[in-house]
Amino acid sequence: MAEPAAPAAAAEPGDGSAAQGARAEVSPAELALLASVFVVAACGLVYELAAGALASYLLGDSVLQFSTVIGAYLFAMGIGSWASRYLRRRLVAQFLRIELLVGLVGGLMPAALFVAHSVLPAGHGAGFRVLLYGLVTIVGVLVGLEIPLVMRILRRHFGARWALAELVSQVLTFDYLGALVVAVAFPLLFVPHLGLVRTGLFFGLLNAAVAVWALWLFRAELRPWRAHALACAAVLGVLGLAMAAAGRLTTWAEDQFYGDSIILRETSAYQRVVVTAGPAGLRLFLNGNLQFHARDEYRYHEALVHPALAGFAGARAPRRVLVLGGGDGLALREILRYTGIEQVVLVELDPHITRLFATQPLLTALNRGALSDRRVRIVNADAFTWLESNRETFDVIVIDFPDPTNFSLGKLYTTSLYRRADQALAADGWMVVQTTSPLVARRSFWTVVATLEAVGLTTTPYHVHVPSFGEWGFVLAGHRPWPGLRTLPPGLRFLTPQGMNAMLDFPPDMARVPAEPNRLSNQVLVSIFEEEWGKVTH
Repeated sequence: MAEPAAPAAAAEPGDGSAAQGARAEVSPAELALLASVFVVAACGLVYELAAGALASYLLGDSVLQFSTVIGAYLFAMGIGSWASRYLRRRLVAQFLRIELLVGLVGGLMPAALFVAHSVLPAGHGAGFRVLLYGLVTIVGVLVGLEIPLVMRILRRHFGARWALAELVSQVLTFDYLGALVVAVAFPLLFVPHLGLVRTGLFFGLLNAAVAVWALWLFRAELRPWRAHALACAAVLGVLGLAMAAAGRLTTWAEDQFYGDSIILRETSAYQRVVVTAGPAGLRLFLNGNLQFHARDEYRYHEALVHPALAGFAGARAPRRVLVLGGGDGLALREILRYTGIEQVVLVELDPHITRLFATQPLLTALNRGALSDRRVRIVNADAFTWLESNRETFDVIVIDFPDPTNFSLGKLYTTSLYRRADQALAADGWMVVQTTSPLVARRSFWTVVATLEAVGLTTTPYHVHVPSFGEWGFVLAGHRPWPGLRTLPPGLRFLTPQGMNAMLDFPPDMARVPAEPNRLSNQVLVSIFEEEWGKVTH
């Protein structure tokens, strides 16, 4: 005998039993709440991305910072979702308050972190991390409360028209759509045009706008209505004032951090670019890290470029040069001293950098207009990917990447990249790599040497003292012994054949130590670099 069918009364209210067949279209109130889900999801993801980006900018090691920030944020969201079960009364009022709180705390978070980084000692102490993860946790808990409350409000007010499965489907669809839109727009639109501080405030205002919309939509049941309206006005006022003052706030924070007068501050899709001017000259900072100081950059760039190019002395002259990194054009300036150069290909990821150093008069004065030279071809691309598709051959390859502070930069110091670079190198050509400090980061330096040797290259390590950086290292690599310096172009301020001999000598505190190659599969260099430099900066 067949079992009797379950009675209709056993179905949970709103599970679809009352909505069989074709049902009415979504009402404006329902659509407004679903649109709120879209906005809420977008705002929540922006706060997460902004915290990760700021932690990466200010603390370095982007992989570690993004991983820990996202992990803490998602854990806090889980706590918020779990805690939402205890919000049982006046759900709309609770939702409105949460929107105002998340808009206020999340919107002000980037500004608060910028200020803290500028005023706390060195900007890297435990106090900054406590503030960072404390704010991330608060915002995460509040965001975790939002979606469960929206679903319960929809269920309570429109449950008769919504099946439970359809309700969950609609809410999560709008939630994920909001996350998708902002994930694309954050690096391509918001950060380049608004900056991190204004981006946070803009989305804080959107959260507050959702609260205002809820205030109007449920005005009949919100009591006391005037108190809620005043709270909305107060939050909108605070965020609006902060938005108006964001430029001055960022200026003040950066002035405190950099010390010298800032003459240029811009944000590209990849990094924060700051140029300062002081009594000793210009300095370039990318994401807070010094890239060069005009008073002594010539020591660095002469040492980087000329040993490789002069390695052809007595043989044919180099004609084609590849520069990986070096978007400031300072290495190009040195390369173009050689009259036999026919073409230089510069591969720089950030077009913002090459554009600045090709157009800003103070910066073009440093590189002598090298980026506008007819012999220079600029390619704005990821060097790792570009090498993979390259079919050209070069007499000299100059590799001038930032230090391997994270895994995205560490891949530029692996056997994979050097093997690809070797394929682009002429049989009698030379490759040179900037290789951090052999004094401060001794194991890191010799790890790069071991990595070049692992792909079959013969290496010639050397070092130079650059006052702004201290003792700095480079590695020449090729398929034959380096012949030494014989002739150099006129006009050099530092490098001489006699001085080069001293640069080849490594005293005991910088002498070679055992090191394994840095491979894409292990990236040992990143952890070694962080360990060695961490002893100096913390």
